[in-house]
Amino acid sequence: MSNAPTAQQAGWTAARPGGPDGRGDAPLGRLAGLREALHAEWTKLRTLPGTPWLAAAIVVASVSVSTAAAAAVRCPSGSCGVDPAKLSLTGIDLGQAVAAIFAVLVISSEYSSGMIRITMTAVPGRVTVLAAKASIVSGLVLAAGIIAVAGSLLAGHAILPGHGFTPAHGYPPLTLANGPVLRAATGSVLYLALIALLSLGIATIIRDPGPAIGAVLGLLYLAPIIAAVVHGTHWQGDVERYAPMTAGLTIQATTSLRSLPITPWAGLGVLAAWAAGALLLGGALLKVRDA
Repeated sequence: MSNAPTAQQAGWTAARPGGPDGRGDAPLGRLAGLREALHAEWTKLRTLPGTPWLAAAIVVASVSVSTAAAAAVRCPSGSCGVDPAKLSLTGIDLGQAVAAIFAVLVISSEYSSGMIRITMTAVPGRVTVLAAKASIVSGLVLAAGIIAVAGSLLAGHAILPGHGFTPAHGYPPLTLANGPVLRAATGSVLYLALIALLSLGIATIIRDPGPAIGAVLGLLYLAPIIAAVVHGTHWQGDVERYAPMTAGLTIQATTSLRSLPITPWAGLGVLAAWAAGALLLGGALLKVRDA
């Protein structure tokens, strides 16, 4: 039998200083492994032709829908019961679908192509692989989200005053100098990143791209429909408080906060809990299942 190290042993050697016997500084080894996994995941994503298109689609989908929503609403006199900031960020409702699909494909496409076996051989620490994917995906979606949110708010800032949303009608200028607007903008960027992490976790659990995308989009978009069906019952409040989309999007609200089913930051916290739960379950299954 040959004494040459296997590919898996060589991967561990590269990821953990101290040689193949495993000796050395373990924390430094884990750090090196994560650093290498991050580099590998970033290299894979940036060299895929679809990555820039999907990132651009998050921006285009969000800004175009937000612009259309702002252009469609008018306030000829007095208070119209419309939240200008939330209205200007309407496109996030669609942009999240692109972010979700992007995150699902990051790992499920490797399962469908068989690339996942190469990934796991190169970096044997499976949780390290998932952490690297989560870091790269959330970073890319955060960057796209910043542009999408900025573009959406700029469109609202340019369009809404001409449609009657003026200080004379009780609507201050739509600017980040306004604390609630800044919170809505920052929260919307974080919302997109959390949706991506939730989607990555679900895709790690399901593995197949089609069912994973269906599960994510169903989880997001069925909740508002269910809330409408059970309108007027105590179930409506529960759905709005604990479903990831309805709870998370409360971060965009800047008016009538007392009527919300859950406070803005608490709602985003609910979404964060969903994302964390999906990633934890996905990581646990990733460790025990065959690639």
